[in-house]
Amino acid sequence: MCRLFGFRSVIPSQVHRSLLAAENALGALSNQHPDGWGVAFYVDGCPHVTRNPITAMGDQLFHRLSGVVSSQTVVAHVRKATRGDKTVLNCHPFQYGRWVFAHNGDVPGFEEHREALLGLVAPQLRRFILGETDSEVLFFILLTELLAKAPLPSPRTAAELARAVRAMTSTVRAVCDTSAAQASLTVLVTNGETLVAAQGGKELYLSTHKTRCSDRGVCKSLSAECEAPTLSGRVNHCILSSEPLHGENVWAALEAGDIVGVDDAMHLYRSSPQHVPLPVVA
Repeated sequence: MCRLFGFRSVIPSQVHRSLLAAENALGALSNQHPDGWGVAFYVDGCPHVTRNPITAMGDQLFHRLSGVVSSQTVVAHVRKATRGDKTVLNCHPFQYGRWVFAHNGDVPGFEEHREALLGLVAPQLRRFILGETDSEVLFFILLTELLAKAPLPSPRTAAELARAVRAMTSTVRAVCDTSAAQASLTVLVTNGETLVAAQGGKELYLSTHKTRCSDRGVCKSLSAECEAPTLSGRVNHCILSSEPLHGENVWAALEAGDIVGVDDAMHLYRSSPQHVPLPVVA
């Protein structure tokens, strides 16, 4: 079981505490998830992805990177391998163009179903699958769903991205799920502007506000939504994590099948498995 972290904000923000400093930060969790790590962050709209197939807390590169990352969009992952060797190609997040993707879960019988799943990937994308994991194949099935609607560089709304995620999960479940075993498909995907995550069987938590912002005296973007549930539908930050991080953020657990995220204007999106938009609760 892996651990995910995703962050989107109206302003570039440091995520050192979430990755390293908090008692249950992602780096600390790598002691139980020792098979690699990866961090993706965006600069001028372009993703910068660093991955390494060793334990994050023992890796000086992870410490250095965590200390300098300041971005409006960050995705991070620590891996506990279920499929594939401990190599950099099997570490998350995976990248294609501006798209970045990470997965927490497992596809039962993946080796048995691998060829069928690869058959769901657009032919022009298959050659970019470089690793051995089920997670990377999920990513390219998702990209195929997006490509069916518009060229991949095209902007996407949160609703469009959520529909593609739901289509990917439904397709994979139709191929792989049995009465005895169901795929765990908790995923996080972004193009640097829109960020969406799905609770697909592994725990996931959302935070869009804090009890009190420690930067309230200096932050020029401070608004009511920073310290209370949004009434306008817009938020200043959206954080997704496999478990609530200690600190001032207020967390809400997502239910299985929930998809949440924000668009490029930081409008909050949330839907249930029935595609019904839901309010975010503290």
